[in-house]
Amino acid sequence: MPKTEAELNAFFADLGIAVSTVRHAPLFTVADSQALRGEIHGGHTKNLFLKDKKDNYFLVTVGEEAVVDLKQIHHLIGAASRVSFGKPEMLMELLGVIPGAVTVFGLINDTGGKVKAVLDQELMSHDVINGHPLTNEATTSIAAPDLIRFVEATGHDPVILKVSA
Repeated sequence: MPKTEAELNAFFADLGIAVSTVRHAPLFTVADSQALRGEIHGGHTKNLFLKDKKDNYFLVTVGEEAVVDLKQIHHLIGAASRVSFGKPEMLMELLGVIPGAVTVFGLINDTGGKVKAVLDQELMSHDVINGHPLTNEATTSIAAPDLIRFVEATGHDPVILKVSA
């Protein structure tokens, strides 16, 4: 079973990471979430769950406005071939979330380390990063250095790259 939002918050607490969470109506797209600007400060994320032809999986987390060249990103992230979006079943199996709720915090569910975590350099220039806490009915804010600590604590080696155009 995937972790719950409460279990995610307990994980943050165990790591000594302070976060704040704002509840809202379900948000399925970046456009939906932009209605909350001004209420929630910091860098807002867009997450791409990708796979290559050898079934290697990648979670690429970029700023909400970022433009990503999906025809070329495989060169940057170390994919074996061009990438496509991962299927919803694999998204649930590996990250424990549904489409519309994809989040860097889903790495807590990838206990087998099958997903490569890629954080965009531009996004990481923000002091605070915002993402869904395993549900698209809330937004959790975390300090950028704490996001890196979180990713590492899930057993992943975060790769920080310039992936946005």
